[in-house]
Amino acid sequence: MRPTLTRFRKRYEQFTVPMGFFCLRVGLTPDMLTLTSLCLGGVAAYAVANQRFVLGVLLILLMTAADVLDGATARAGQTSNPAGMLFDHVVDRYAEFFILLGIMLSGAASPGWSVFALFGMVMASYVRARAEASGKVASCDVGFAGRPEKLTALIIGMLLQPLFPQLHLLQWAVIAVGVFSHITALQRLLYARRVILGDGGSPRWRKRHELV
Repeated sequence: MRPTLTRFRKRYEQFTVPMGFFCLRVGLTPDMLTLTSLCLGGVAAYAVANQRFVLGVLLILLMTAADVLDGATARAGQTSNPAGMLFDHVVDRYAEFFILLGIMLSGAASPGWSVFALFGMVMASYVRARAEASGKVASCDVGFAGRPEKLTALIIGMLLQPLFPQLHLLQWAVIAVGVFSHITALQRLLYARRVILGDGGSPRWRKRHELV
């Protein structure tokens, strides 16, 4: 099971390649766009921390656009490489941290639930990275929800929070993101285990050095 929005990745990658060529023509590089997305994530977090949720949503959308364009620019210039992908994934994790920190500082979500969501997002990413690093799992991009779905849930919560503050909808969005993330981490773990052990693997859990 792949995340819903991830299923359209190939289509949007093809659609955004012309945008990547435009970025190259104006002198933008993938790393510049990745850093831009990080800065936008930080500014978005500041806006959200000050309960300027609509502005925060607009900045998150710009952050997402920059994140999309860095990959499109790398593909257009045929400069995509593992180092650039690593940099992009690390920046994505920092941006997620900034946004959840902003939500927590705004008072719209408790620190406990914010940490719960953040840890789930980190673990979902970590399980995928470790599984693919084992050399036995070509891609572990599976599970209930990916980054787009989680950001969408947070965006909806931010837009609804000022309208119905008494319902604490942003905190519920954070809780949902945490639950989705932990489910995704478990799904990826089970998927990777099944691929690594194969159909003939022991049904019992085994300690594998590469997954420790």
